[in-house]
Amino acid sequence: MAKAGEKSSSSWKKSLKRKAAAEEIQEAAGAGDGATESGVQPPKAAAFPPGFSISEIKNKQRRHLMFTRWKQQQRKEKLAAKKKLKKEREALGDKAPPKPVPKTIDNQRVYDETTVDPNDEEVAYDESTDEFASYFNKQTSPKILITTSDRPHGRTVRLCEQLSTVIPNSHVYYRRGLALKKIIPQCIAREFTDLIVINEDRKTPNGLILSHLPNGPTAHFKMSSVRLRKEIKRRGKDPTEHIPEIILNNFTTRLGHSIGRMFASLFPHNPQFIGRQVATFHNQRDYIFFRFHRYIFRSEKKVGIQELGPRFTIKLRSLQKGTFDSKYGEYEWVHKPREMDTSRRKFHL
Repeated sequence: MAKAGEKSSSSWKKSLKRKAAAEEIQEAAGAGDGATESGVQPPKAAAFPPGFSISEIKNKQRRHLMFTRWKQQQRKEKLAAKKKLKKEREALGDKAPPKPVPKTIDNQRVYDETTVDPNDEEVAYDESTDEFASYFNKQTSPKILITTSDRPHGRTVRLCEQLSTVIPNSHVYYRRGLALKKIIPQCIAREFTDLIVINEDRKTPNGLILSHLPNGPTAHFKMSSVRLRKEIKRRGKDPTEHIPEIILNNFTTRLGHSIGRMFASLFPHNPQFIGRQVATFHNQRDYIFFRFHRYIFRSEKKVGIQELGPRFTIKLRSLQKGTFDSKYGEYEWVHKPREMDTSRRKFHL
C-alpha cells in the first residue's frame, strides 16, 4: 500500500508541474498577443542576452513557443523592410537604383579558363575542322540508330520508341546479344551518322551512350529522372512528324561546346516551324535537362507551351575520342568526383 501511495503522490506532483508549465506558456502567449483586457499594452519581452541560444531552454514546449515567436518577429521585420524599400523606389521613380541581383550558385560560378568566346579565331578554326564540320556545313544529313542494352525491359523499350518520334530519321533496333564493337561497323556500312544506346539497371534506364560515326567522339552519360509520356501530367497530344527546332542553353566551355555540337548534329538543319515543336537541352550545374514541347502564340506578347514528353536528366561521365572502345579507347575527359568536385561553384560544361 505504501508503494502505491508513493507512486500516486509522484504522479500527482508531475501533473502539477505540467499544469504550472502550461499556465506559464498560456500567460506568455497572451502577453505576446497585444493589449490585455484593461486595454493596457504589456511591456515588450526582453531581448535575449548576447550569446544566448533558444536551444538552451530545457522545457520543450517553452522552447518551441519562443522559437515560433522569434520566427514570426523575423518575418515581420523582413516584410516591413521590403515595404519600406518599395516605397522608397516608388518615390524615386526612374532615379531608383537597380535591384540587387540575388546570389546563387550559378551566378557565383568559378571562372573557367576554357570558356568559349564567340569571336575567338582558334575556336572557329577548331569547329571548321572537327568531326561535326560536315554536318554544320550541310554536307551530311543525320541518320540515327537507337538501341538498348541486352535483354531490355518494357520501360527502356518504350523510352527508345518515344525518342524515335522526337529525333527525325531515327531507327530503333533491338540488340540480341550483339557487342557494340560489332554494331558500329554495321552502322557505318549503312550510313548511320550517330548511335544512341540506352542502358538500364533494375528495369530502369540509367545510362546513355552517344557515339558520332564514323570517327567519334563518344560520350557516356548517367541518366536519371526518366518520365515517359503517360507519366507526365497535362501533357499534349503525341508529337507530329514535323522536324523540331532545337535549343541549347548554357554550354559555355570548350567541353560544353563539344557536347552541344553532338546534340545539335542529331537533328536536321531545316526545322519545320509549322509543327511548333521544340527540343531543349538545358545545362545547369553540369546536369543536362531534356524537354520536348509544343508552343502556340496566344497573342503578340503571350506564348503557351505544352510538354509532349519524354523527359530525362543526364550528366556527362566521360568523353572518348573515336568510336566506342572500353578497353583501348583514348579519353578526352573523364569525371573524377574526388578531384574535380572540390567546390560547389566549379562547373565543367
